[in-house]
Amino acid sequence: MDANSVGLVQTQKVTFAEPPNEILLEGGQKLGPVTVAYETYGELNDDRSNAILIVHALSGDAHVAGYHSPEDEDPGWWEIMVGPGKGIDTNKYFVICSNVIGGCQGTTGPASINPATQKPYGLSFPVVTIADMVRVQKMLVDHLGIKKLLNVIGGSMGGLQVLQWAVSYPDSVESVSVIASTYRSSPQQIAFHEVFRNAIYSDTNWNKGDYYDGEPPAKGLAVARMLGHITYLSDESMDKKFGRRLRHKEEFGYDFSTDFEVESYLRYQGYKFVERFDANSLLYITKAMDYFDLTEKYGPLPEAFKKTKSKFLVMSFTSDWLFPPYQSKKIVKGLMANNKNVTYCEVKAAYGHDAFLVESETVTAVIRDFIAGVARGIPENNRTD
Repeated sequence: MDANSVGLVQTQKVTFAEPPNEILLEGGQKLGPVTVAYETYGELNDDRSNAILIVHALSGDAHVAGYHSPEDEDPGWWEIMVGPGKGIDTNKYFVICSNVIGGCQGTTGPASINPATQKPYGLSFPVVTIADMVRVQKMLVDHLGIKKLLNVIGGSMGGLQVLQWAVSYPDSVESVSVIASTYRSSPQQIAFHEVFRNAIYSDTNWNKGDYYDGEPPAKGLAVARMLGHITYLSDESMDKKFGRRLRHKEEFGYDFSTDFEVESYLRYQGYKFVERFDANSLLYITKAMDYFDLTEKYGPLPEAFKKTKSKFLVMSFTSDWLFPPYQSKKIVKGLMANNKNVTYCEVKAAYGHDAFLVESETVTAVIRDFIAGVARGIPENNRTD
């Protein structure tokens, strides 16, 4: 185990919105009770001013760092960034990460039991939005007794949540870090999500979402993940990693088995995903991303950002064609129109959209220095560094 890892960690759960105090969702439906799975690392300082909330991307969960058991071979999804002495230093900061509402890793979602029927919700689960996800996170932060977060940070879908935090709760966030993200889902992003969903719909085991007593739509979900994984990489990174190498073959054949290394990799990623993710959750979460558009709800970006009070870090990657840099630059321009405090960094990287999840001295340094700069505003007797 890495000496700079947070080590063994345990997922915690808390339940809110017990009837008759259900949450009123943005779509107008009520939901309750709502259970939230979360993990924490590090310690709160005396006045609870050193808390950082990490929000995850589409396929992520609350397990952002550390290991769940001594035998666990896979650490949290951002192990390279979170831990003692790392970019988000758990010797200095109290770090929180929770699974989003609609998810399938411990937080209430389509696979959860509907108390009204004592069966899984399936497609009776109400529509949830990015704003709903953030509202539940705010309930968790309040539950932990934290009045103001030092930073909210996330990439991809996490970046959508970060922007929603800044807009919805301006007095509760000192700073935000938006990584490889956008202020609204583009037609291309929506199109990819629709292909994901149709891969699931076309699996006969999906049964219109009612599959929990039988076989899950594993093939459809695996195909959706395979396509998704392609969008997270770049042409250059795939060429370096796989090239046109054949797998256990010396020449081409037309038996339609797995010929290339890249094919084997995608199949592995697809079926590995099936082991930990629920197909209905993928449907709901991708729809939440599709619906996200700050300008539709709040007006043009300068107007949407008008009441924000956070310091902003916006980061993009040159090879990211799923959330390309121009989308981040529009966020920056909207903030600058209001004279907001914003730092922009476009990182030259060959890894595509997933660049923020790959070991990078540049990404680590930018995030570490930005948060440290914000933390310098914490009174000396409350700081841990």
